Amino acid sequence: MSKAVFCIAQNTGQAESIVNDLNAAGFSHSDISVLFSDKSSTQDFAHEKNTKAPEGAALGGTVGFGTGGVLGLLAGIGALAIPGVGPFIAAGPIMGALSGAAVGAATGSLAGGLIGLGIPEYEAKRYEGKVAGGNALISVHTTSSEAVDKAKKIFELAHAEDISSTGEASV
Repeated sequence: MSKAVFCIAQNTGQAESIVNDLNAAGFSHSDISVLFSDKSSTQDFAHEKNTKAPEGAALGGTVGFGTGGVLGLLAGIGALAIPGVGPFIAAGPIMGALSGAAVGAATGSLAGGLIGLGIPEYEAKRYEGKVAGGNALISVHTTSSEAVDKAKKIFELAHAEDISSTGEASV
């Protein structure tokens, strides 16, 4: 069964540091996801936009990340427009899960898309509020309980908030 570990980073610098630590611990770029609001505070991260995400949920554009390109190495980077919530930048497996029909008419919200990933509703709503408020949601997707514990330890050492794990729907 696939599992995911989630946390909230307070800012882009912390998010980038966590992604570096996850990579150093052996987690694959394709198993790490980052999601944050596309506000002016993310301009330090983003320097170019363009995407191939399905219509409806996608804004025109990908995002390449500056500061050493750490987040630019993640898979499926792009901008999403979630109806009623606003523009977001996503990277990794969460990008595919939140684009197109996953968020479109089926759920209509970021929380709905996160629930579709297997996150309990109360946590999904809390994450939606924090991401909309300028924090970053980071997740690691794995099949190993040992990897879940390793990711949680990395999140704790980085002083991330709202650390949780769950079994997840296929992403």
